[in-house]
Amino acid sequence: FQNEINEVPFFDVQLPYELALKIFQYLGKAELGRCAQVSRTWKILAEDEVLWYRLCQEEGYLLDMSISDHSCWKLALKNCRAREHMLKTNWKNRVGAVSQLRYEPGRVLCDAHSCDGVVVAGYTSGEVRLWDTRAWDYTAPVLEAAQGPGEAGAPPHVSFVRINSSLAVAAYEDGTVSVWSLLFGREPIHRFQHNRRIQALALAPGGGAVATASGFEVKVESPDDKGFWQTPGTFEIQKLVNFLNLVPDVTGSPVAVAAAEDIVYLLKAEDPGKILHSVYGQPVTCLDVSAHEAAFGIKTFGWLLNEPNQILLYNLETNQCLTKVGNSIGDFSCVNLHNSPPNMLVAGNKDRRVRAFDLRSGECVCSLYAHQLGVSAAQMDDWKIVSGGEEGLVCVWDQRMGTKLWEMHARHPVRHVWFNSHSLITANIPEEKNPRGSSSTDDDPSVHRKYRGIIYSYEFSVDQLAVESVLPICRSSYAELTGYNYNIGLAVPYDSI
Repeated sequence: FQNEINEVPFFDVQLPYELALKIFQYLGKAELGRCAQVSRTWKILAEDEVLWYRLCQEEGYLLDMSISDHSCWKLALKNCRAREHMLKTNWKNRVGAVSQLRYEPGRVLCDAHSCDGVVVAGYTSGEVRLWDTRAWDYTAPVLEAAQGPGEAGAPPHVSFVRINSSLAVAAYEDGTVSVWSLLFGREPIHRFQHNRRIQALALAPGGGAVATASGFEVKVESPDDKGFWQTPGTFEIQKLVNFLNLVPDVTGSPVAVAAAEDIVYLLKAEDPGKILHSVYGQPVTCLDVSAHEAAFGIKTFGWLLNEPNQILLYNLETNQCLTKVGNSIGDFSCVNLHNSPPNMLVAGNKDRRVRAFDLRSGECVCSLYAHQLGVSAAQMDDWKIVSGGEEGLVCVWDQRMGTKLWEMHARHPVRHVWFNSHSLITANIPEEKNPRGSSSTDDDPSVHRKYRGIIYSYEFSVDQLAVESVLPICRSSYAELTGYNYNIGLAVPYDSI
């Protein structure tokens, strides 16, 4: 019937179907629903796929699909909104499943990082493990390190790990850096060496660039168009680097931002060692970078200068300070800019508060008293904030109400927090990498198990919690040589047939 409509009655005039469709494009969901009740012709017009496909895209759903991928975009929008409401309800009520990504035999967790549900973790054994939490039946393959010709014996501890959508990177205590591709197996595709211990490691969120800071040197490595790795820039820094980030979505050579005590550098290959910010005696306490801005906290010794600690926001194109936010006696211990909503920033402080700032007005829109020993990690979206503390507490907050929804506790400080609409990943990493009384010669690897650190993966999507899914406690099998008997494995040999 729709193909037979040439003119649509608009009161006392008859308009062509295409012109009437353009008028209806200015209407929202409620208005289209009311118009569909006017007449049969208006109903067909109000339920046109073009209109509902546009509404679906405007609300941020199914952005990677074309209009021909769904037969009914009105139903698709309804399902997306229902799923979003269900996920928000599950988040608020802590309805879902939690998994422990623990690698048992006598290893202490050194660092962890995640990207889109894929987690990489480095251990004191020198092993790097990879988990894909998007599937229930995942295994944790070990990414093999490439050893040099003269290297033998036990591998060194892992210092840092980073991961993005295509690469995983690990830095070791001896200055070695290994790079793996997530598409080409467990063998590293690139490896380079520093003479000294590495203080900071950075991986571009969307690209292939890797930056490392060792001693007074910052090195940037990236592959060319043919896949051959090269060094676009090596920079000499006057002081030891504390924080290092790569600017995402940069065309051409990579751009790095490094904080060395009280100096912040903008490192470009064509303009090496440009100072972005420098105030003597005001060290940088945290750093984060988005595509066009850099945010970092500075310690101003307020009892001397009568000026509180602040977070500065700089534009990376003009190198100018855009705004200053924060008015705190304590040091800002973490800041998250690139994962925050537009014009928003969330920061944690040693005064035990989590603060969300509106960068347009420079005002604090939300201040939450959270953790007893200071905040170590934080992330926010348009309605919630997830924070982690030095005492091991993970808190989920309703940002608009300013109330705590729920919390989880583990023994060690929370060093990593990441979430999307349906999952949450947290990592509790111990400060002490060699617990008292445990060594490589111990017969019982279960000694000091509580000191090893742990990674939690939370899943709030009902789609992942089907009845036939394998429960986390049942994922182990007798093929694994665990070496001790408290690792409960309920799977029996004939279950895997």
